[in-house]
Amino acid sequence: MNHRRWWEGLAVGVLLALSLGAGLAQAVDSRQFIQIYGTGGWNRVQQWQQLLQRLEGAPVRRQLSEVNDFFNRLDFTDDLSVWGATDYWATPQEFLGAGAGDCDDFAMAKYLTLRELGVPEDRLRLHYVKALSLNQFHMVVTYQGVNTRNPDVLDNLNSSILPASERTDLLPIYSFNGSALWMSKRLEGGKRISDSRGLSSLSDWQKRRAQGVLRVPRHQRP
Repeated sequence: MNHRRWWEGLAVGVLLALSLGAGLAQAVDSRQFIQIYGTGGWNRVQQWQQLLQRLEGAPVRRQLSEVNDFFNRLDFTDDLSVWGATDYWATPQEFLGAGAGDCDDFAMAKYLTLRELGVPEDRLRLHYVKALSLNQFHMVVTYQGVNTRNPDVLDNLNSSILPASERTDLLPIYSFNGSALWMSKRLEGGKRISDSRGLSSLSDWQKRRAQGVLRVPRHQRP
């Protein structure tokens, strides 16, 4: 993740979370999709749609576990390798098509999938952290259960869903969801510093999704 472009990405992320309701896994043109990403990419999109159908109405803990496991099967690599760009926010369809992405692609896809399944917005946050083991900036999803101050962390670096108190390898910086931004030195709580009504620009992400644009990757998983 490009640290210098964090605030731009943060604004994009909040707008994305706000703008997406039903229809996240909307129909795509299978012939066009296969032409760009191959049958492997198309199969991953189909599996994602099946996941959404299978988990509809399921207990939240099952939703968290299966969504986390599903996306963590994809390859973790940088945007330059996949898209030929230093910082590119892939839509879930593009991420699944390529079968690879960086941390914000993993986190955003998980967050939006859980929101599509009905997990309340006020229980979820996207956290911008520093991964101390890699000495680089990173993004994860947290879920705040009822009557607990210790959220669970969904991460592609560690596939086990662990409470925040056990993720001492992550140094929190900011968090956000569709309602607000927070600054915090912990993975729970934090000082609210802004809200999404102050973000007026439309994102390239939203435009591409609305228009059904699919970017051709430089590298993709078979």
